[in-house]
Amino acid sequence: MCGVVGVHAPGRDPRDLARAALVALQHRGQESAGIATLLGRQVRIESDAGLVSHALSARAEQPGGRWAIGHTRYSTSGSTGAANAQPFPVVHPRLGPAALAYNGNAVNAAAVRRDLERRGARFVTDVDTEVLVRLLERADGDDWPTVLAAAFAGIAGAYSCLLLTATGVLATRDPHGFRPLCLGRLPGDGWVVASESCALGPIGARLVREVAPGETVELDQAGCRTVHWAPAEPSSLCMFELVYFARPDSLLSGCEVGGARMRMGEELAREAPAPADCVSGVPDSGVMAAVAYAASMDLPYVPALVRNPHLGRTFLHPEPSSREQQVRMKLSVLPRSLRGRRVVLLDDSLVRGTTAQVAVRLLREAGATEVHVRIASPAVTHPCFMGVDIATRRELVAAGQPVSAVAAEIGADSLAYLSLAGLRRAAMPATADGLCSACFDGRYPVRVDGNGTLERVLDADRFRAAS
Repeated sequence: MCGVVGVHAPGRDPRDLARAALVALQHRGQESAGIATLLGRQVRIESDAGLVSHALSARAEQPGGRWAIGHTRYSTSGSTGAANAQPFPVVHPRLGPAALAYNGNAVNAAAVRRDLERRGARFVTDVDTEVLVRLLERADGDDWPTVLAAAFAGIAGAYSCLLLTATGVLATRDPHGFRPLCLGRLPGDGWVVASESCALGPIGARLVREVAPGETVELDQAGCRTVHWAPAEPSSLCMFELVYFARPDSLLSGCEVGGARMRMGEELAREAPAPADCVSGVPDSGVMAAVAYAASMDLPYVPALVRNPHLGRTFLHPEPSSREQQVRMKLSVLPRSLRGRRVVLLDDSLVRGTTAQVAVRLLREAGATEVHVRIASPAVTHPCFMGVDIATRRELVAAGQPVSAVAAEIGADSLAYLSLAGLRRAAMPATADGLCSACFDGRYPVRVDGNGTLERVLDADRFRAAS
């Protein structure tokens, strides 16, 4: 999961607008950030490790071009650090320089990389984005839309990506639509494309529509138009976007994320009431569901847990020891609100169990007599291969364990999850467009082999023609 933004803003500096939009997308990645602009035939990339405010200066040394693309990174492949910060430069032998910003996970990247290396390609990083760069540089075509379509024909997996060229910005979304991508209109003749609609308001843009699965749009001097459609696949927007990743003020497949989270809390109250005196939510993403759960149960909502606003999202920390330390630094408790009370602790999801363990312990130390954990999504029991850092079942606290064992592991008096049916009801109208629920039920939209790794058989002739 990462955040991407592309801007075409006649009469304004697109680099400044891209930076402001990346701040709004900071929740999608906190390891590094970068912006690419193009002056003439020279690509200028500014990137560094850290948050947008650290990696990108508030003002550029000089204005840059008519278009810009930006990226904020959460790694699911490759190491962290400034060397893997995006966008990445692209140099096509016929079409010249460009830059690529990518959100997703190319599940066949290792196989494609080995094939490219056998044919002489050299790599300087260990991320799948560079595999896409080398494919673009080797793809045949007289224009960038043709080159982009040819390169991505050999890629399986999730992607919402942007390509900055000398003539504009190309934005493409994979045929399943795993990762979100939306199109907005700036005042005047400007356009913007971004991972989420929450990035549009801060730069004065209004939402026009979502980029459709399999669609490629181009933003250039002529405006915005569709330039390519990939073969149709079943639509499979990641359900975890609605549960956790996306900001509550974003719209995904016509569904307001915050409204869906409130409905998750209401559904959970119907399915899994708890004997309690009050309800508290894990900030920030569990609070909306917790408030709705409390209202449905006619219980008071108590904001017992306090979040340090200067720390990022702990799920985005790649190392287990780092995640636990960050949770301890992030959460503190208001003890007077809990002493002698039975508490429902509600969170959006339970993945590794780190946050739940720490939160339950804090509530007990503050004097809660019982802690009943309720989760506003189903148990996460299967790894994700589409851009979420859940690589193996060993990482998942609910995989292969009964609910009672998980409750004991996190220290709760009871534990219950929202059913998948309840989650689908809460996600309407997005459910009608199709959602990927593989992390909950193991039903992957693309083929999975017996070892639990994704596999997609590529037509060798088609792949060679594309690259």
